[in-house]
Amino acid sequence: MYMAIFGMCSFMWFGWAQENPRKGWRKYIGSAAVAALLVGLIGIYLSVTNWHEPTALSTTTAYHQYLLVVTIEFLLAGIGAFLLIKRKKKDYIAPWIAGMVGIHFFWLTSIFNDGSLSILAVLLIAVALVSLFLSKKLQVANSAITGVGSGTVLFGFAIAGWIRFLLV
Repeated sequence: MYMAIFGMCSFMWFGWAQENPRKGWRKYIGSAAVAALLVGLIGIYLSVTNWHEPTALSTTTAYHQYLLVVTIEFLLAGIGAFLLIKRKKKDYIAPWIAGMVGIHFFWLTSIFNDGSLSILAVLLIAVALVSLFLSKKLQVANSAITGVGSGTVLFGFAIAGWIRFLLV
């Protein structure tokens, strides 16, 4: 399931990265998006064909905790994005969303009993913060840097999920 979720999220971040990158980046970002989509689709296939296997969300308590965390994340991300739009700071939405996604992985670490999600959290928060400075330096939209950074990190975790699946 990591492969499916992280692969598809990587695909979406690479899509967002195409908002305003340098022209020479587009073919690389597009290629990365296609690779992420393929990994995500393979993950979906493997998830569906192994649907009967127990997961970290098999217990009602874990599932409800997961839903609570995701609901809070969506609300905070949405409210923050709304406020940024209202204040005419749309360029900061991608880093804001990446930061919120990063923070939610800290909460998910205990639900999934997977310490590697803390590493994912730190990396996504770092991408969000670095994008604020690097986008100015490179004169591209924050979404270009945030999208490439988040897409790359999530793609790495999708591949790690695939490796974990193969080793089990």
